[in-house]
Amino acid sequence: MAQDAFSNAQLPRVDDRPVWDVVFAVYGYPALLLAHRLKVFALLAAGPRTMEDICNSLNIKQRPAEAILTVATTLGFLSLQEGRYSLTAVTEEYLLEKSPYYFGFFWDLMIDNYQVCSFSTLEKAILTDTPQVYGGGDIFKSHEEQIELLHRFTRGMHSFSITSAFVWPEVMDFSQHRVMLDVAGGSAAHSIGAASKLPNLKVIFLDFRQVCEVAQEYINQYSLQERIKTQEINIWSDHWPSADLHFFSDVYHHWMPEKCHFLTAKSFNSLESGGRIVIHEMLYNDEKNGPFASAAYSMIMMGWTEGKQYSGLELSTMLQEIGFEDIQIHKAFGYYSIVTARKP
Repeated sequence: MAQDAFSNAQLPRVDDRPVWDVVFAVYGYPALLLAHRLKVFALLAAGPRTMEDICNSLNIKQRPAEAILTVATTLGFLSLQEGRYSLTAVTEEYLLEKSPYYFGFFWDLMIDNYQVCSFSTLEKAILTDTPQVYGGGDIFKSHEEQIELLHRFTRGMHSFSITSAFVWPEVMDFSQHRVMLDVAGGSAAHSIGAASKLPNLKVIFLDFRQVCEVAQEYINQYSLQERIKTQEINIWSDHWPSADLHFFSDVYHHWMPEKCHFLTAKSFNSLESGGRIVIHEMLYNDEKNGPFASAAYSMIMMGWTEGKQYSGLELSTMLQEIGFEDIQIHKAFGYYSIVTARKP
């Protein structure tokens, strides 16, 4: 019966590579995290090495080494020339700890919390519509209560934020602004970027006490203590200080629209006339059928927070409803964009 069915059937209209790609992603991309954990990239920072050299240095056999190295090469993190593996520009910029744009601490955060992206954990997050990180506890409350969790989380956030923090301040002209609020600013990466690129700008970093203490360490590293001041605050219930520029990076995606609407209204009411709001996020397109990075980021939010990614249209509509004008969307760095608007 089955043989007859196949003999009379037409071949599929498309090949099966997309369904294979799902399987390959499950096993393939973790190879990069393993290479990072095994310090493959740090090893190759000293220069190209053969497979044998790498195996001897890492004390692993050729079969697993070949599997990891081939994935890393295929995905553009390593180059293989004349039997020697070497680092590519992407790896040198983002996966060597000496780089000012080191991304590896965020990979460490993913490794330390890898159970959050397991099938069973994501299934529970989807079925219950609740985040599952830290055993299902509230992420921000957990950080208030466990300072070591906060340090590791903030280090990860800084790791992926610092590069884009030096880009968005030059996407459009912010030179007329005098005081910026970095609302729920995490490591103060964006305070640092804004203060570095906009010499006439002073920054007030807003977050709860423990985060302010951690952020101060990063501010000190960049010697920007005179330009950036931290202020302990509950962004939901406390009064915001006067400013003519409000900045939110990866804040809106922590919350559902009702809370985002609240923050937008609070920003509008707090801003000086002529002041500007800037929302820095990975955006869906307006049709919400892509891009993949934003869709995948929403899956990260399923595991970690109560929020999701938004489209530029959704955020623009929210800003317009509150009363903002001159709404603009600009590409920033990598997958990021800014949505910005002015208070009349």
